[in-house]
Formats: sequence, structure tokens, C-alpha cells
Amino acid sequence: MIVPQEASYPRPDFQRNPLRWQSLNGPWDFIFDDDDTGLAARWQRSGLPDKVTVMNQARDKGSATNEAITRGIVGDMMDLIADNTFVAGAQTNTKTKINVPFVFQSPASGINDRGVHEVLWYERTISDLRSAEEKEKGHRLVVRFGAVDYIASVWVNGENVGGHRGGHVPFELDVTDAVDGHDGTSHRLTVRVYDSAYDLTQPRGKQYWAAKPEGIFYTPSGGIWQNVWLEVVPVARIADSSSGTVIKSNDISSGKLHSEIFVKGRRAGQNVSVQIEASFAGVPVATSEKKALARESNSVAVELDMRLSQEQRSKLPEPILKQAPQDNDSCWRDGLALWSPEHPQLYDLVIRLLDGSDKVLDEVVTTTGMRSINWTKGDGLWRLNDKPYFQALCLDQGYWPDTFMTPPTPESLKADIEMGKKMGFNGCRKHQKVEDPLFYYLADKLGYLVWGEMASAYQFSSEYVDRFNAEWTEAVKLVINRPCIVTWTTVNESWAYTSLKDNIDQRNHIRQLYYITKSLDDSRSINDNCGWEHVLTDLTTFHDYADGPELAKTCADLDLILDKKAGRSMFVPAVEGDPGAKHVPGTPVMNTEFGGVNIAPAKKAETEEESRDWGYTTASDPEDLLKRFERLVKAVTEGGICCALVYTQLTDVEQEVNGLYSFDRREKMNAAKVKAVMDEAVQAFYDRVNK
Repeated sequence: MIVPQEASYPRPDFQRNPLRWQSLNGPWDFIFDDDDTGLAARWQRSGLPDKVTVMNQARDKGSATNEAITRGIVGDMMDLIADNTFVAGAQTNTKTKINVPFVFQSPASGINDRGVHEVLWYERTISDLRSAEEKEKGHRLVVRFGAVDYIASVWVNGENVGGHRGGHVPFELDVTDAVDGHDGTSHRLTVRVYDSAYDLTQPRGKQYWAAKPEGIFYTPSGGIWQNVWLEVVPVARIADSSSGTVIKSNDISSGKLHSEIFVKGRRAGQNVSVQIEASFAGVPVATSEKKALARESNSVAVELDMRLSQEQRSKLPEPILKQAPQDNDSCWRDGLALWSPEHPQLYDLVIRLLDGSDKVLDEVVTTTGMRSINWTKGDGLWRLNDKPYFQALCLDQGYWPDTFMTPPTPESLKADIEMGKKMGFNGCRKHQKVEDPLFYYLADKLGYLVWGEMASAYQFSSEYVDRFNAEWTEAVKLVINRPCIVTWTTVNESWAYTSLKDNIDQRNHIRQLYYITKSLDDSRSINDNCGWEHVLTDLTTFHDYADGPELAKTCADLDLILDKKAGRSMFVPAVEGDPGAKHVPGTPVMNTEFGGVNIAPAKKAETEEESRDWGYTTASDPEDLLKRFERLVKAVTEGGICCALVYTQLTDVEQEVNGLYSFDRREKMNAAKVKAVMDEAVQAFYDRVNK
């Protein structure tokens, strides 16, 4: 069994000093509530029962609509499994142990049950971490959940302390009052989760709604799937990005950091101020003035000049100057250290909250990287730090064999980034998933571009709109301060938007998502509907899984790029009451999905599982795979039009075996040879733009 990691704090991107926390990963009591009787029986008050009889043995097989949606997505790429429906479960559900944060469907959870269980109950005991001094100061005890899929309700000692809807983003709950109102040192923490197996208006990404995963869809993940921990926080404290704090690091022309710092827990009229201190490689750079919060506002704008003087630069460690020479304008600009995949230079920030007598109430440490993005020059190029930059990205699904959506260890996230860079990729499109926040922190440190994306739903409705708007906003806020994030992808391949060709409501919602995103963050490019049927976008992105020669022909001709893909228009046409959309000349064009090549099995499949192995096209062996890979990436870069690519995909996932690495992260081809191909292909882009 995989043991959850407890040694490292889950959010090094936003860490208090001093840090007082305790991991709640590990064994929890757990029971399925298939008849949904737990609330009526008040399990939250009495504790989870040892067992419960399941009265309703019938299993919803899912609607014909769900099957039609699957067929609409995969088309004729693959044969669907016949009668792929769930069977009746056990007549009695027994309380057992689950290994949090791994989902019950996964082997790592200790349960490994692939049946339909939509209502889940978790329970364990917790202790109050606060010292007597902290209690006297009014410090609060919060429980933090990295992600729970999909609707969570939480109680402490039978008292409701809150809940959350949205399966891919974090939330925290203040449990102080529930703990203080109970005698004793042990407190019962209870979590009820509802996660529909069939509701396609619920954002689910690649989690499938049938009994067996097939094609591009995977085993679902229900319930708690990211870290859970307790933390002691000051009553008045600096809020993280999810609660409004924004640190904008894109103004490299002036060298200034622009921030809006939010404060939580402030008493009405309490006199507090915020100060930010920046350093680089251990050398102090600047300290802002103390900015007092207005009585009527819980946020304040703070600016900081991040440029190092000549004297400050002379104090930098020699290894830093060797890695990033000061005369290299890709590393430095007028004393400003720049961030890029090649030179991921990060500043350390300390944000302090002070009271009226300048006493520190709260202190948070984080990092930032100064870098700019521009896609608006009208020459078809995307720029990083004012220079044309080719994004060589891989499609990264973020699944593992025994843990599914949950990384087995923190090191697993670092390993995936290093695997991508080892093969010549400078980033990834994190596909249909909001990853563990540690991933983005590591991408900042290692130098890895990331496209932010949320899990799609598959059916459009007013309820879907409400659900998606809320969770997408939370997803953007979660990583808005990470320099590795360079593009937002709001929708993928019209999933949930099956009638864009003539449905104005669906078009307007994509426009709404564009403007929601732009209002939150105007510093990054937006990819409105990745692949086709663009409605309102900063980028023209297309998906094309043709083999090398045909792809080369397409990528050399803008008209062919803008032609229909998978039977869908690249831009939605004008209809009565709606003007539609068109490619704007000079907009960056990017091939954001291609490749998907698997290797033919060495022998005929002997099991049903083996027979479902799948890819878009098939190579005969590793040597053939490398040749196909070379033809494909050069088709994109040598066509003279595309300024980015996203190769499908980094690793195999279950039956989708078209990764460059196997599901257990073994190379299918020599990584050095793959990198050499990628480097040569990308150089073709720079040879063209630098003429």
C-alpha cells in the first residue's frame, strides 16, 4: 500500500511563518451509503455505523443520452464496449478503513472498488493544535481540503461547519467554534460526499460514466483525492489567492511587482497595514512601504521595484551568475531577473500583516517570477519576455496506475515535469484537470510552462452553467499567482457544447467564460474552446491527429488549418441573432493536440483488458515510433504558421496507450533521441522568425 506523505507541507507556494499544521492523510473510517440514509439517520451525530443494509439493489445503467454523448465525442475512432453498465453491488456495506487522500476506486486507497457508490462517508478524530498562548490570542483552527469530488458536507462533533461544491479546487473550513464548544481533547471530524456517477452536467474531465474505462476516458475518482490537513492561523491574516490576493509579475518594462493583498478575519475598523519584502538568491532587493488598509476595504494595493542595483547583483552567489549571466538579456533586463523555462529565476517574497503599533500579526512566504506574455502584436507570434517563443508542450493528463488522479508522492509531480523536460518539452497543457497546487510550484522552480484547464462536463444546462462558472473561477484564482501559468483553456473540443453551430445560448456562455477569465486576469492569453468551434478567443488552436505527411500539408496552409476538423467548423458561423466568429489575421496559430501514436502489441491480446489498448495511430516498434514522432513534430514546426504545439501525450493512461512514457513512467524511446528531434524541430521555428 502507498503511504500518504506527511513530512512536507502541501502548500509551499503560500506558507505561514511560523507554520503550525498537521496532516490528516492516512487511515479514516469509511462507509458507502448507497441508499443515502446517513443524513436521515444522523450519522454525523452518532458516528458511522459498523454496517448498513442496502435495500435498493437496482443500478441505474445511465441514460441513452450519455451513450450518445460518448459516441459524439469519439466518433468512429473506436468501438465502444457493448453493454458497458454497472452491476448491482453488495447487499451490505461495512465500515472499513480508507487510505486518504486516495479514492475508493484506486488500489492505493485499500478498497479498490470500481462499482457505483455516489454517497460516501469519512470519519476520524482530530485534536486541537493550538497552544494556550495561541488560544489567548484568538488564533483559529481550520481544516483544509485540497480537493473533494464533488459535493462535501463537513461536521465536527456533530456540528455542521460548512461544505463545498466543486471536485477539483481547494477549500478550508474554520472548525474553532465546534472544537471549543466540546469537552475533551478528541474531536470527531465527519465528511459526507456526493459524487454522481451519471450526471453529465457535473464537471468530471476524463472520469468516465460507464463501468469500464475506454478510449480517451478513465476510471472515475470519487471523494477526497488531495491532501487534508489542520492548520492554526491568526484571526486576522493574509488571504491566499483563492480568497483574493493577486501578485502580478508581468510588468518587466518598469520592473515593478503589482499586488492586491487581501486580509481575512479583520475586525470592523481594525487598524492594519501590509508590507512586502523581496529578495533574490538570498540577497535583499526591496521592501515596500507599509500600506494601511482603508476602514471600508479588506484589501490594499502594494507595489515593489524588483530591479537589483549593481551593488546587489555583485552580492549574488557565483552559481547564480554562471547559470544566468548578467549580459544575457534572456536572463536579465535592466537589473531585473527574468523567469523562463530556460532560466526559471524566482524571487522570494515575505508578506507581513501589521497592527497599528507595527506588531506582526501574520507573515506568509511565497515566490514569484518576473515575466511577460504578449500575443497581440498581429504577426502570428506568441512572446515571452518580449521575444518570440515557441511553446513545445505535451498533453499531461495527471493520472497514475495505483492512485489515479492523486500523485503517489510529492516527488511524482516533480518526476513528471523532469520527464517532459528530458524529452525536450518546455511545458505542458495540463489536460482536463486542476492539478495538485504543488505541481505549479514545482513548475515555477524547474522552469515549465503550464496551460491552466478545468475538468469539462458533457451536457449543457442552466445548472451546468452555474456549476462551471463557480468552479472555473476558483480554479483560476488558485494558480493566478504562479508564473508558470501562461494560458487559460476554458473549454475543450466543445465538450458540453454540442450545438455551437446554431445554439446562441451555448455560444454566449463561452463568451461569458472568456470575459470572466479576462476580468480575473488580463495578463494571460485565453484559449476559449481548444481544438475547434472558436467563439471568442485570443488564440487560434486546432486539433489534428492525422499522420505525418497529411499533417505537414495542413500545417503549411492556413486555409487547411482553418478548414473543418472532426466535422466541426474552426470558428462558429454567423446565424440569425449571432455574428459568429472568424480567425483574425495575425492571431497566433497553435496545434494544441496531435500525435497520439501507440505501439502495436508484440502479440495478439489474450485478455479483454489488453484488447482495449488504444491510440489514434499505431507504430510497429520503438524505432518506428521515433520516426513517426519526428515526422509529426517537424510537420508542425516547419509549416511556417504554428507557434506552439501540444503533443499527445506524456504518458499512457490505462487503456489509452499513446504516451511517450508508459503508465508506470518507463521510456518507450530513448529520451535523448526524442529531445534531439524536438530541439531540431523547434529550431526550425527560430530559424524562420529570426531571418
